[in-house]
Amino acid sequence: MLNLIKLSVGPKDVAALAALQAIRLKEDPPLRAWTRMFPKRVEELCNGGSIYWVIGGFVRVRQRILEIREEEWDDQTPCAALVLDPTLVLVEARPVKPFQGWRYLKPEEAPADVNQARPPTRGLDALPPKLRRDLAELCLI
Repeated sequence: MLNLIKLSVGPKDVAALAALQAIRLKEDPPLRAWTRMFPKRVEELCNGGSIYWVIGGFVRVRQRILEIREEEWDDQTPCAALVLDPTLVLVEARPVKPFQGWRYLKPEEAPADVNQARPPTRGLDALPPKLRRDLAELCLI
């Protein structure tokens, strides 16, 4: 099993990502995220792997990758369509520096899922990104 990590461009918090994906799922199922570069390790990614979304400078949530398809953008440029499970799974917030595209993420390097027995911290998405980063560096969130 192998994972991907990718910046979520546009949505400023998990709720905004969920809303955007709900619209995409309704208008053009199945739920997909597109990327220019086609992963070479497709079998490992589709064997229980997830995409970990970086939102506001932090890895915040993941989704299982169900399939990876070759598709085209409107201008006929080839791209990879990551078919995703619509369920967003909160993970322990971890700061990440910006990067382009996506990266492979080994399971042992992935942040743990948030303990479902413990409710997620409320209001975290409302904090300014710098404050969230500072609190994470101090291991307070």
